[in-house]
Amino acid sequence: MNRTKPEDDEYWNSTKFNAFTFEDDDDEFTKLKESKRAVNSILVDDDDDDDDVEKVSWSGEPVGSISWSVKETASSIRSGGEQSFPKINTAPSLPKQGSGYSLSSLFRAKSKPSFSESFIDTSARVYAPELRKPKSECQDYVSDRSPEETVRRMRKGKAYSMERFRSLQDKLLLLDEAVSAHDGNVITAVLIYLKKSLSKEILFRELMLREIALRHYVHYLKEMGEQKLLVELMKALGRTEDMALMQYKEHMSIKDENKRRDFLKKSLSLPFSQEDATHVQDHYTLLERQIIIEANDKKGDAEIFKKFPRKASILNMPIITTLYYSCFYHYGEPEGTFSSPANIRKTFRISEKQYILTALGARAKLKNWFDVDSLFNTKTWLGYTKKKSPVGFHRVVDILQKNNAPVQVLQTYMTLIDDSELKLSLAHKYKCHDVVIDTYRDLKDRQKLIVYQGKLERSSDQYRKIEEILNNTQIRWKN
Repeated sequence: MNRTKPEDDEYWNSTKFNAFTFEDDDDEFTKLKESKRAVNSILVDDDDDDDDVEKVSWSGEPVGSISWSVKETASSIRSGGEQSFPKINTAPSLPKQGSGYSLSSLFRAKSKPSFSESFIDTSARVYAPELRKPKSECQDYVSDRSPEETVRRMRKGKAYSMERFRSLQDKLLLLDEAVSAHDGNVITAVLIYLKKSLSKEILFRELMLREIALRHYVHYLKEMGEQKLLVELMKALGRTEDMALMQYKEHMSIKDENKRRDFLKKSLSLPFSQEDATHVQDHYTLLERQIIIEANDKKGDAEIFKKFPRKASILNMPIITTLYYSCFYHYGEPEGTFSSPANIRKTFRISEKQYILTALGARAKLKNWFDVDSLFNTKTWLGYTKKKSPVGFHRVVDILQKNNAPVQVLQTYMTLIDDSELKLSLAHKYKCHDVVIDTYRDLKDRQKLIVYQGKLERSSDQYRKIEEILNNTQIRWKN
């Protein structure tokens, strides 16, 4: 017997193919089921401004204020919808049929491929479970090259290959068939293949003629974070305003404030709508001013910073929070300085109502009642001083009470409320006895005045005040 050569032994003892066994097959299909369950368990997760101003507190987070993110910019302009695509509904509009796989893993996975990727394969690879099926089925799989059969196999979770569709016409037929199937996963899988196999110019051109596929493609690009390609798509569609908003959105990823400011300055030349351009200009101006204020205030030389240390930086805060900060730390500064409340109000066109509420909250927090009075004191043409407010005095009372204003201060503004019932309600609530007594006297309601007297201590000044009113014979009581 001839001795076998070493290389022959190596040949006969090693192979890249595995033998067919039922045990292996069962094991592979067990992995298949587990993989499908894991993939299907992953889901793709497809801030009255004036009324809340008194809630602003300098804690480093804006409360009840205007946000300068793209989301706020777009929502303030378009009142809802996707911030970046007001003209395109990016959510798939067609209901998904029961599909044997999920593309959710595509939007998350950037790690090593798993067996579940066989359901969205866009290459010519064929996976082991399908190879080990009966020969007749494999022959059927190989021989049928129609778009209908490919889509059918995709929906059932069977192995498939899109590499066979080489011509542009065949690829578009496959896409049209996927859209006709009303299965969002299948549509997206086909779009991924077309993205890899077609130039972006040709793909964009064809998607313009297919609105449903276009919406799915936009949604896919958003989920994958392909911002640059998304901007190019918007430009190709002629949607220059959407393209500008998409580019503007990139500022959120810039951490350095100076680089962000420079980016916003360059963004001013983008083709925004007139209203969008105003917001972007304000954003740039605001950040530029915040950088200057922050550079001066972080030293903390002024006495107010020692008495009330800052809790956070002013950088990247919204306009109203910046105004509150200015009213808190820089109130009374000349209008010419960047940090003065008057300058901020003028630069950003803040309404009188918004300014009064913000400044009231800041000065009341500091217990500076003189400044609170100065907000409402106005002179008449006869030279007299009277209190006037662009907001109801009942709101002023509420803000003052939240900041623990003394009863004397509350009563001053409570008497300015025109509605007697509202005035009495607040007076009872905040125990402003003099206001209750004077209101009942003005209403000539003797019985309620007597009842209220019974709730007071006999030794109190308010009890004696009611006694004097009841003994006044010049008052003509209603009851």
